[in-house]
Amino acid sequence: MTYYKSKLTASLYATMSISFWGVSFVSTKAVLGKLDPYSLLVVRFGIGSLFLLLLLLMQRKRLLVSFKYVPHLTILGILGVFVHQILQATALLTINASSAGWLISFSPIFTVILSILFLHEKLSISKAVGMVLAITGVLIVTTTRSGQSFQFFINIGFLLMMLSTLNWAVYSVLLKSLKIPYSPLLITFYMSLIGLILTTPLLIRNKGWESFSHLNYSEWAHLLFLGVFVSGIAYWYWGRALEVLEASKVSMFLYMEPIATLVAAVLLLDEKVFLISVAGGIIIIIGVIIVNGQLMPMLVNLIMKKRR
Repeated sequence: MTYYKSKLTASLYATMSISFWGVSFVSTKAVLGKLDPYSLLVVRFGIGSLFLLLLLLMQRKRLLVSFKYVPHLTILGILGVFVHQILQATALLTINASSAGWLISFSPIFTVILSILFLHEKLSISKAVGMVLAITGVLIVTTTRSGQSFQFFINIGFLLMMLSTLNWAVYSVLLKSLKIPYSPLLITFYMSLIGLILTTPLLIRNKGWESFSHLNYSEWAHLLFLGVFVSGIAYWYWGRALEVLEASKVSMFLYMEPIATLVAAVLLLDEKVFLISVAGGIIIIIGVIIVNGQLMPMLVNLIMKKRR
């Protein structure tokens, strides 16, 4: 009974993490009207770093790390926080939040491609089919309405969002291969701190603090959400879920992220939902599931449940 309770709790942690990450696109989009991407990220990383530090102090965790792992943490902070968040925040200047949510689910495809190129994994027929489906879904999502027809166009925002998914795949591979012997909470704290250090000079250059007085209570609430729940709690809960569930099972929760983004975008930003975009997003997710070899297990489990 205790085992199933711990699994249920871990699933709840993973669900909350994905929900926070999904809504993050909406909160970022809501604040970009007042702040430039760099100023937004400085506030977010500042709040996140302070919150994570308080968590570490409350848990009486050791803050010092070996000098040996400083380069590792620096690389992860640059890729996983600084570059990744700047790409996404800049992309959201020209695309809507729901489209960003669908496109970010393409990241596992890049992970598989990197594994084939650098880890010499074999490209099976099922993986090839899944990739073709996922790429087709991306092309559909990046289609815009023009009158009664839909025409594809190249938008810099879509390109930046795709680059962010590639960057996240590189970061994920590095995070796994570097094997830093510290808790996810401590690693996340240093990554957020590195992001704060790297973006602060850009805030100073642009005099971003002059825009802070223009923010209303709602926009400050979005920034607090990004700092505390997205940069802090989401990463922390994700690590706690991984302590109980297998990585492959936890990764299944990633398919819920675009749904969280879509719902939040409609409720908070009044974004219009185009069926063509939803169809493209579903195709992306199906393609990713096929590439990960998770389609057949899902179908078997569904059939077994119906028989019961």
